[in-house]
Amino acid sequence: MFLTSWILGTAVILCCVSWFLLGRRRRRQGEPPLENGFLPYLGCALKFGANPLEFLKEKQKKHGHIFTCHVAGKYIHFLTDPFSYHSLMRQGKHLDWKKFHFATSAKAFGHGSIDPAEGNTTENFHQTFIRTLQGNALDALIEAMMENLQYVMLQSRAPKPNTWVTEGLYTFCCQVMFESGFLTLFGKEFNSNNDKNPSSKQETERAHILNALENFKEFDKIFPALVAGLPIHLFKSAHSAREKLGEALLHKNLLKRDNLSELVTLRMFLNDTLSTFDDMEKAKTHVAVLWASQANTIPATFWTLFYLLKSPEAMRAATKEVQSVLESAEESISLDGKHISLNRKQLDNMPILDSIIKEAMRLSSASMTFRVAKEDFTLHLENDFYNIRKDDVVALYPQLLHFDPEIYSDPLTFKYDRFLNEKGEEKTDFYRNGRKLKYYYMPFGTGIAKCPGRLFAVHEIKQFLALIFSYFEIELVDSSVKCPSLDQSRAGLGILQPSNDIDFRYRLKC
Repeated sequence: MFLTSWILGTAVILCCVSWFLLGRRRRRQGEPPLENGFLPYLGCALKFGANPLEFLKEKQKKHGHIFTCHVAGKYIHFLTDPFSYHSLMRQGKHLDWKKFHFATSAKAFGHGSIDPAEGNTTENFHQTFIRTLQGNALDALIEAMMENLQYVMLQSRAPKPNTWVTEGLYTFCCQVMFESGFLTLFGKEFNSNNDKNPSSKQETERAHILNALENFKEFDKIFPALVAGLPIHLFKSAHSAREKLGEALLHKNLLKRDNLSELVTLRMFLNDTLSTFDDMEKAKTHVAVLWASQANTIPATFWTLFYLLKSPEAMRAATKEVQSVLESAEESISLDGKHISLNRKQLDNMPILDSIIKEAMRLSSASMTFRVAKEDFTLHLENDFYNIRKDDVVALYPQLLHFDPEIYSDPLTFKYDRFLNEKGEEKTDFYRNGRKLKYYYMPFGTGIAKCPGRLFAVHEIKQFLALIFSYFEIELVDSSVKCPSLDQSRAGLGILQPSNDIDFRYRLKC
């Protein structure tokens, strides 16, 4: 036994030494400064994952505005100077934004490659999403979401009049936004309105959606590990949850639902006509749509409402703005079954809510923008140029920008009017070292790969807040509660979740 252990230990040590001497990348002339890390394959992954912002600040201080880190088998060039971001956006000839996203989607959701070059489909996914999440299609989504939010808040889970309900704020946001969003995208069971026992039908449907939410949360917990390259079969319960979500979104089950969104209807048609996917792979592309619609919107809703509850001044300003828009729209608030209706134009006329949502997302966003080098090339920045190797990744980490005190004074403090100018309109002038920035707010990414669902996400949060203000009294159980820390395990994937939930209470207005 001892001899076997000694041999295995020696072999591991020899492998590590061999990697250190032979496998470590060497910096070539003209390349950015290089951080290999000390662990084979992982490189700097553990330090980066523990606190990406502090890690990148440390390397920025050591190396300057561009440097290379070996992270989980990838060599990533981090570009940290916001005045050089435009240089990256102009490198479409040499950099591919789709490769990383397509590969990540296939790994995480379990469908075949959605890259048309791989031959499984000829669909242009990005154009599909733009077509069905923006323009005229957005109006229909907003209308459906407005109706579904009120159904969920006032019928599906409403408290009794004059009764305070205490709940976790994140739990509340998660359930309301998931149920409403699911109904908006994937519709309701066909003919549920004509059922002989509609109440029973609604309860059954709600149970199915809440079951989908539990599966969503189980799968979502290990999503960062899947993006990092770990196989889902290592996570038995998460794998089962993903399969159950796929079963629920099989085309044969979606065809039993009414009022499907244009996004889902078109995706079903394109799956059936332009792809060679089997039934479960088609369903898993819908799981990807479900995850994309919820994974960042839910925590963004939480942070927005939390900061409002912690800031009476912001709450007063937001409530006043919503009341003003409702009065202008001649919408009255009642609990007699008549729903409020706010269209896209009216929701767009809420600059205070816009600023509050932006500020909450600035404080909680940790997205990353990735581009993969198609070939060896030279990246020209403002005052320098660097050689980049084929298959290397060039990345932006906007949290460095969002927390830069030269751009945002007192950057860790929530200021509800930070994105408003002196006239109370949207502020777009932000400066660093006296120079105006083109890129100053990037939770949704930038360039051609900018999130196509960003407009819908912001409108969803506005609708949620407008209805909360209209129908409920809300307050924190402990008004002095501290802001929860950000869960760094999801760094790079968008809006970070809180490390713990916060208790609040609410009741219907009389």
